[in-house]
Amino acid sequence: MVFNSLQFLVFFGIVTLAYFLLAHKYRWLLLLLASCYFYMAFVPIYLGILALTIVIDYFAGILLEQHEGRKKKWILALSIVANVGVLAVFKYYQFIFNNISWLAHALDIPVQMPVLSILLPIGLSFHTFQAMSYTIEVYRGNQKAERNFGIYSLYVMFYPQLVAGPIERPQNLIHQFYERKHWDRHRVQSGLLQMGIGIFKKVVIADRLAMVVDEVYGNVVEQSGTNLAVAAVFYSFQIYCDFSGYSDVAIGAARVMGFKLMDNFRAPYWATSIPEFWRRWHMSLSTWFKDYVYFSLGGNRVSIPRWYLNIMIVFVLSGLWHGASWNFVIWGSLHGIFQLIGLTLNRLFPVLAADRRKTVLGQWLYRLLTFFLVTIAWVFFRIAHFSTIKLWFKQMAQFDFSSPLNVSMVSKELYLSVFLIVGLFALEYKRDKFKMYLENFFWLVFPVLLLGIYFLGVFSMKQFIYFQF
Repeated sequence: MVFNSLQFLVFFGIVTLAYFLLAHKYRWLLLLLASCYFYMAFVPIYLGILALTIVIDYFAGILLEQHEGRKKKWILALSIVANVGVLAVFKYYQFIFNNISWLAHALDIPVQMPVLSILLPIGLSFHTFQAMSYTIEVYRGNQKAERNFGIYSLYVMFYPQLVAGPIERPQNLIHQFYERKHWDRHRVQSGLLQMGIGIFKKVVIADRLAMVVDEVYGNVVEQSGTNLAVAAVFYSFQIYCDFSGYSDVAIGAARVMGFKLMDNFRAPYWATSIPEFWRRWHMSLSTWFKDYVYFSLGGNRVSIPRWYLNIMIVFVLSGLWHGASWNFVIWGSLHGIFQLIGLTLNRLFPVLAADRRKTVLGQWLYRLLTFFLVTIAWVFFRIAHFSTIKLWFKQMAQFDFSSPLNVSMVSKELYLSVFLIVGLFALEYKRDKFKMYLENFFWLVFPVLLLGIYFLGVFSMKQFIYFQF
């Protein structure tokens, strides 16, 4: 069940109406059952895998609260190993198998490993990280162990953010399930508006851009440099509108019922540096790695070589989190390298960092450079095969500015795509102020938004990109 479907809109309406009609003490049960149904709508057997990790971490949380010292560390370690083990089996086994087989063949060593034909459960990386944050926070003493098994299950399975985030922390979400929620017209309007914006981003912008991106990347060998350059830029905005659109629907749906989920995006393409980009992009994941990996490794409170190593470890792991393939590892590594180059230049030439914000021209130059680097990195994210990536760069090296754009999309659709990108970019400049204006004129804006979705939407039922993670 995807957010850009009539099935979800009916489901959301029924669940929300029932939620406010039910007595407070039964609402958590309704949400849990609804979340189970929502997840089973993809593949029912996936629910069993999710239930396994829920049971492990529920009891781990209680045991962590009851023990101290070495035992407590062992309990946390076993919980993390169990969660990472599930990821390793379902997401990384084939990747590990292929690399061991390649290495063994290169060294002429006979190796036999069992072949597992298993499907990756939808959103496994997201709810695994959310479950891990619970046991880590209990271990650190920032969260009490949850005794109500149903409430803890709901924390992991809360349907708005179950499949693709935001990745929540227990101290932000669990207590909200105990709070009595009341109907609030302004809050409901705000939530519906954010849901509408999210669906607009997905079906009007992202899926329209996908028509060009899929065509060009589907046959790189026959594409001109112009086609490849336009497709690369379009993909930067496609993945942003696709993923941030999902987050908007998730956050908005939760807000309608009175729940507050964390922001996941804050105008990332307005960033003037790679570190700033990651403070604005997929914030629930970047803060997860910062809090649980980067700081655990020592962060920047170590020697400079170790600090640089910590940064690279975080970004390599981030790449691997996104997918069990070397192109994702390289994508993450590139962002790590970009960070290290920026840090080194700032240390050698402090005036560079200071001048970046002094003038409008300086800000735009750094903003364009950041977008260029991010867009180049997205090429490795979008293309899985190295031979195709190599061909992409070869074609771009022969870029001919006089070659026209040649795709099957009609001109007016291309112009509309560019207009939507420019409009989105401009509106995010004053994101919070613009949002306030929209909410103040809800009864005018929301119908126009719905009409825009209906008449301009690309209703191909295209799945959200981050569902694969």
